[in-house]
Amino acid sequence: MLNVGAGTGSYEPSDRDVTAVEPSAVMRAQRPVGAARCVAAAAERLPFADQSFDAAMAFSTIHHWHDPIAGLREMRRVARRVVVFTHDVSGDNWLQRFWLIRDYLPEAAELVAGRPSVDQLAHVIGARVESVPVPWDCADGFFEAYWRRPEAYLDEQVRRAVSVWARVGPEAEQRAVSRLRDDLSTGRWAERNRDLRALEAAELGLRLLVA
Repeated sequence: MLNVGAGTGSYEPSDRDVTAVEPSAVMRAQRPVGAARCVAAAAERLPFADQSFDAAMAFSTIHHWHDPIAGLREMRRVARRVVVFTHDVSGDNWLQRFWLIRDYLPEAAELVAGRPSVDQLAHVIGARVESVPVPWDCADGFFEAYWRRPEAYLDEQVRRAVSVWARVGPEAEQRAVSRLRDDLSTGRWAERNRDLRALEAAELGLRLLVA
């Protein structure tokens, strides 16, 4: 299995023969002892022969790629099966799905402006698209995981584990955190998002592409 944009290896299966690809030296240096071997390369130019892997995976990474279309084509070239976890960022509906972006951190939407739609991405590799609802008690720490637990976003350790915060910059981060803290203390957040309390899972635009 090939893990493209592997980062520190958090999502690599332990029961498979995995090769990781990660262009960032900072990320590669954080991979734990015993992690799969990691090649310094970018998704757009994978240094492997055609169909040399049974499967290739990419988890929440293609928004970092310079050319997602080229990267997906490369994954399709080197692997017989491709699985990608990403976001559907098309249309204004996406901007309204998650209160953290809508009300506090609009800069997050700017990070994906002009990026290919999920349908375009799926077409490139001939993938089917599956919606991935986020349960309210999601144990993973990705950006949308705490949609029903807003207090978590006040925790700096939670924010440091998500690249979005670093990418929007400290000024936007501190403004968003300050406004959220105020709205939680006054009850404005609870009033504005009262419908969320009844949901067991939320549709926040997360998608699985399987080819």
